[in-house]
Amino acid sequence: MEPLEALIAYTFRDRALLEEALTHPSLAYETQRSQVDNQRLEYLGDAVLELILSEQLFRSFAEGSEGVLTKLRARLVSRAALAKCARRIHLGDYLRMGRGEEGSGGRERDSTLADAFEALTAAIYLDGGLEAARRLVEGLSRDALEQLKAEPSEQNPKGQLQEILQARGPGSLRYVVLREEGPDHRKSFVAGVEWNGQSLGEGGGGSKKEAEAAAAAAALGGLVLAEWGSLTVCAKPGEERGMPGGEPSQE
Repeated sequence: MEPLEALIAYTFRDRALLEEALTHPSLAYETQRSQVDNQRLEYLGDAVLELILSEQLFRSFAEGSEGVLTKLRARLVSRAALAKCARRIHLGDYLRMGRGEEGSGGRERDSTLADAFEALTAAIYLDGGLEAARRLVEGLSRDALEQLKAEPSEQNPKGQLQEILQARGPGSLRYVVLREEGPDHRKSFVAGVEWNGQSLGEGGGGSKKEAEAAAAAAALGGLVLAEWGSLTVCAKPGEERGMPGGEPSQE
């Protein structure tokens, strides 16, 4: 645990709190033994994070309305954003979890990392108070806050994709769940997006909604609107892409 404490620049007085924060529910689920896990701390950490980040946004966006600030906070406390904070301190390396969860990629799963970061924030709050928790959260969320200042408008990849495709003409946009991964208590999803039966992209997330948004973002990154007005998908390196006139390239 000491390397983690060095990374977060905080030493616990009550090390049981740190151990609890790092214990994934799958450990008790797999061993069938009573085991304290990080779910209660996750609950408290969610509230502590919202308080700290709400104050940050209140001070940083002096002209922001309640609605704007609420949307900005949602971006800072999203699963992806919290997982990014967790990765900066290699939090997944220190989690105690069942072998099945670990074998299915649990140490790198966004939902697992986000939950663990919430639990760690709560543990520091209980052990050292609000200011100690604030130092951790503000330090790790500094880059995300700067990005919000640069791009305050909310990103909506599904809406953006629909607007682009509808502008090209009539068609059918459809999202499909391609597969589900992980145990029942920690499901993750992979979704695909199709336009008129053509696959445009895939993406994953801790919920179907997140997976669909990730698929839309992937599609936005891969779309090419060719000069002659047809919709194609960016070819992967080494693949041929149709050229005007219908003949494949000879590269």
